[in-house]
Amino acid sequence: MKEGIHPKYHKTTVTCACGETFETGSTKQNLRVEICSKCHPFFTGKQRVVFTTGRVERFKTKYGLE
Repeated sequence: MKEGIHPKYHKTTVTCACGETFETGSTKQNLRVEICSKCHPFFTGKQRVVFTTGRVERFKTKYGLE
C-alpha cells in the first residue's frame, strides 16, 4: 500500500436512535444512525408481509381458467 493516501481507521462507536450502541471499525470516530438491527422491522419480525398474486394467477382467475 502507498503511504499517506489512505484514511485513518478507528474503532468507532455506533449509536442508534433507539439507544443501542455497538463498536465497529470505520474511518469516522463516532456514527449516529436512525435504525439498527435491534429496531428494524425486518430483523424484529414485526415486518408486514404482503402476499401478492403473480401475473399468471391473475390471468387465470380473470379468464376463469382455473
